[in-house]
Amino acid sequence: MTAPSNTDNTDAASKSSLATLKGLIPFLLPYRRQFFLAGIALIIAASATLAIPYAFRQMIDLGFSTTGAKSIKHVDLTFLALFGVACVLGVATAARFYMVSWLGERVTADIRNAVYSHVVTQSPEFFETTQTGEVLSRLTTDTTLIQSVVGTSISMALRNILLFIGGLAMLFVTSPKLASIIIVTLAATILPIVLFGRKVRKLSRDSQDRIADASAVAGEILNAMPTVQAFTHEHIEAQRFSGSVESAFATAMRRIRARSLLTMLAILLVFGAIVFVLWLGAHSVMDGSMSGGELGQFILYATIVAGAVGALSEVLGEAQRAAGATERLLELMSLESPIQSPANALSLPVLTTNGAALSLSDVVFHYPSRPNMASIGHISLDIAPGETVAVVGSSGAGKTTLFQLLLRFYDPQQGSIKLDGVELRQLDLHTLRNAIGIVPQDTVIFSANAMENIRYGKADATDAEVIAAAKMAAAHEFIERLPEGYQSFLGERGVRLSGGQRQRIAIARALLKNPPLLLLDEATSALDAESERLVQGALEVAMKGRTTLIIAHRLATVLRADRIIVMEHGHIVETGTHTSLVAQGGIYAKLASLQFNTMLE
Repeated sequence: MTAPSNTDNTDAASKSSLATLKGLIPFLLPYRRQFFLAGIALIIAASATLAIPYAFRQMIDLGFSTTGAKSIKHVDLTFLALFGVACVLGVATAARFYMVSWLGERVTADIRNAVYSHVVTQSPEFFETTQTGEVLSRLTTDTTLIQSVVGTSISMALRNILLFIGGLAMLFVTSPKLASIIIVTLAATILPIVLFGRKVRKLSRDSQDRIADASAVAGEILNAMPTVQAFTHEHIEAQRFSGSVESAFATAMRRIRARSLLTMLAILLVFGAIVFVLWLGAHSVMDGSMSGGELGQFILYATIVAGAVGALSEVLGEAQRAAGATERLLELMSLESPIQSPANALSLPVLTTNGAALSLSDVVFHYPSRPNMASIGHISLDIAPGETVAVVGSSGAGKTTLFQLLLRFYDPQQGSIKLDGVELRQLDLHTLRNAIGIVPQDTVIFSANAMENIRYGKADATDAEVIAAAKMAAAHEFIERLPEGYQSFLGERGVRLSGGQRQRIAIARALLKNPPLLLLDEATSALDAESERLVQGALEVAMKGRTTLIIAHRLATVLRADRIIVMEHGHIVETGTHTSLVAQGGIYAKLASLQFNTMLE
């Protein structure tokens, strides 16, 4: 594929800008009524502003051209009218500010909700290539920019467009000749402003990307502070973050310089044109073809028009910056997860009390980030309802990958996986995952209390059910010893708990779910001997009446499994019981020899 030409890039940028504007429309349409009310307030405020120069003309021509009581009366009436206009302007402006600020907050909240709701439906493939910090940057920094556009810039743009159009019309009413000249000169100034604005837009997008990079670095390091400090890399990581911040600063300065030049260009060109026209108007007063009041009115309307154009250039600069942010958010919204529920999903059959049947037929899988390396290669496996199967093997053998395929975090490139005779791709994702309980190797504890962390396994569970699950997982005793018991806050990522305590919380969560298929990924790896004995006993009770797959490096935890499967480089290389596999003298026998410290023949 050939690289696009500069012309193509320019066209693409133009189309992208239009697409960006269209992308925000669905978020704005639900609030048509609020936009209508804000529009009415906007029109009233703009009309009041445009009435001020006319009042000044009346004051100059009628008030200052006469003397005595009549002159004082005209001046009094004029200033009374000006105060009335100011009252209308104040009320209308306040109403406009309230409505557009509400719209900005509301639309921004909707966008954040929509983006976040979309991101959480993405498959793990998305998170393989996207840093969490970048997503958070788009949810916060980028949406804040859009808020400034919806809540401020749009209102400012519409207000100044109305003032520009109304002021221009009144210029023609006041003096068609001078107005015609000012139109020609203003037209000559707009083209360079628009062309320069495109550069600002590109720099705005680059600036947001650099900010996202810095956020990604910070998020990664803050989530790994114990490791950073253990290796005394605080200074190194601070320098790395500083490098990202400085890169973002340099890009932001390029954007700021471009915006500054854009503003200077707009002001110089616009006001230069107006000063030239006003010079002509002064000569018209001197030769008697225009009154002083008319010139004063023309000057004020010209000032309004010039101010509107200057404000529009500022708004344009802000809009260019927000356009880059909007593009980034719409990119997230346009992503489609490769893992989707089917349009006509099948239901699981009524499950027996023995658990679920599982069948894998010639399954082949490559991770998207490693397409040339098969993580699972031509695996076929049938597991009967209620059977307990242990999966062992060295690190990287494909054990955890197998669990990810069962949960349908990924789809295999070849072969099929069936749960109770139904292909996983034919099941609704929630139906499938509700039928599976998992205790992962890396336990996730949320920033909540112990009760809510366990209840995560079943959102509608009662307190009594949560406590029962905790007792089964040997977690009840240590939870009761916490300062506030089950209401104790466990800290971000469970920092207030030991590794074994976190794992028992995760086991309780899975037991509360009470699924027909249970996946245990190193479920007792972080437990001490006493806790492991307690949890092992609880798991043996929990495994009754359900199908269970166990991943374990510590072979003592799988001795009672109905069947042991040995994996190596994504393939099943041995199958049998502990006794039969030891007798074979293969890979499992070597692992058992190392762990049990016995010499096997």
